[in-house]
Amino acid sequence: MQKRNGELRKRPCSPLLPLDSLFLAPLLFSIPLRLTVPDLRGSSARRRRAGSEGPDSFPPASIAFPIINGCWEGHQPAFEESISSICKEGQRASSLIRGSSLLSSSWINHEEASCFTGLRALAILGVGASGLLSFATIASADEAEHGLEAPHYPWPHAGILSSYDHASIRRGHQVYQQVCASCHSMSLISYRDLVGVAYTEEETKAMAAEIEVVDGPNDEGEMFTRPGKLSDRFPQPYANEQAARFSNGGAYPPDLSLITKARHNGQNYVFSLLTGYRDPPAGVSIREGLHYNPYFPGGAIAMPKMLIDGAVEYEDGTPATEAQMGKDVVSFLSWAAEPEMEERKLMGVKWIFLLSLALLQAAYYRRMKWSVYKSRKLVLDVVN
Repeated sequence: MQKRNGELRKRPCSPLLPLDSLFLAPLLFSIPLRLTVPDLRGSSARRRRAGSEGPDSFPPASIAFPIINGCWEGHQPAFEESISSICKEGQRASSLIRGSSLLSSSWINHEEASCFTGLRALAILGVGASGLLSFATIASADEAEHGLEAPHYPWPHAGILSSYDHASIRRGHQVYQQVCASCHSMSLISYRDLVGVAYTEEETKAMAAEIEVVDGPNDEGEMFTRPGKLSDRFPQPYANEQAARFSNGGAYPPDLSLITKARHNGQNYVFSLLTGYRDPPAGVSIREGLHYNPYFPGGAIAMPKMLIDGAVEYEDGTPATEAQMGKDVVSFLSWAAEPEMEERKLMGVKWIFLLSLALLQAAYYRRMKWSVYKSRKLVLDVVN
């Protein structure tokens, strides 16, 4: 402190650390090192003792910083050099303070305490910054655990007054039959649902007759097989869940009847999953039998890449590229999950039109009928 006009004023402490050291503060709490920094506490008492350390030497205080998720592994040499320079700056500034003849002993003690307080504040700031880094690391790990967020695509049936592309639904059903039906079931869809949507009734009957359905019992109490009918549902690829897991290495292929409604961001997620297979990045190991897909939770999926250019041959001559097949099969799955969408939108348009007429009628009635009562005034005529 300085004494001026009978008042004691606090003199601001010069920073012991350079300004660029502030950017290294978060790193101090992430490096698996033992660092030595000047211990400014109790330094006056040490100066009064004549020891072997000399008047300008400070016993270093050892501070241990734990490593956080191994984030900074491999960068220790650069950080050690920077932190060593920080410690040297602190010792040099402390020596200048001790050697100044203009400062009293009490002021030196206050200066050292203030500088130590600044160093402690810097450490607290580093804790906060390292917390932010840890939060970012956790967010990145959460993204890897739950899968990459799928981008939004402009689906033609997503508009308020838009309808399904029925040609795309027909092509998508063809992709499902030739690519997906060998593993995935659609237990909630019947052949009759396709009539008038993607096929004619004759085409659908011929398609259903190609399968064999176990029916019965007959008059003798025995089960029998018969050709499929329009009322039959799509056949199951496996007899039960155990057989499905055994055939797919323990993985259970989900039913696709409601898949676009059962997944977050359903249509975009399914399309991104089908077209998002990549080689695993450096440092990521995938267990044998699994395949890397960043859109799948955990990044490893048992289903191999199924949509390959030319995997199917469309009846209408559309080029069967990977993106085209993904778009068509997602259109088919979207229709399977919401077959009533077009009827619902049409009903909504009708109700909006009718309610608009009712609103106009109510406004006219209020203006012409109730305005008379609301604007009526009563005058009290006093009769003498």
